[in-house]
Amino acid sequence: MKAKILFVCLGNICRSPSAEAVFKMKLIDHGLDAEVEVDSAGTSSYHEREPADSRMKSHAIKRGYELTSISRQIFPSDFDYYDLIIAMDDNNYHNLIGMAKNPSQKNKIALMTEFSENHEGNIPDPYHGGSQGFETVLDILEDSSEGLITEIKESYF
Repeated sequence: MKAKILFVCLGNICRSPSAEAVFKMKLIDHGLDAEVEVDSAGTSSYHEREPADSRMKSHAIKRGYELTSISRQIFPSDFDYYDLIIAMDDNNYHNLIGMAKNPSQKNKIALMTEFSENHEGNIPDPYHGGSQGFETVLDILEDSSEGLITEIKESYF
């Protein structure tokens, strides 16, 4: 049975599509790509049906990640379908907790940096910042993804 992971940020054009791309590459590196389904979504519909931010895509490509997802808002059914719903920051975490209909759904929600060895708290939104913000997001996602791989190996396989 496949583990199913959903990454969530506000607009689903910077952090969560990057998390999706980074995590997919880490799954390939660990030979788990056939065992885990990955997607991303936003808590808002601001950018629904748009591709990832071009600046984020550019920074990701330099590291070998391709952001191919199209933005979508999280669906109520996602809370039942996915095994883990991972927020990029506290605001989206609390929004997701508020959307969850029962304790079982709430227990699926985590903050991405909970899986990090070197970072705590929020993954900052790079949308209104400069180049370094996009690099910081990728640094945190790479570190957190390794911890998430470890968690998945221990919990699902």
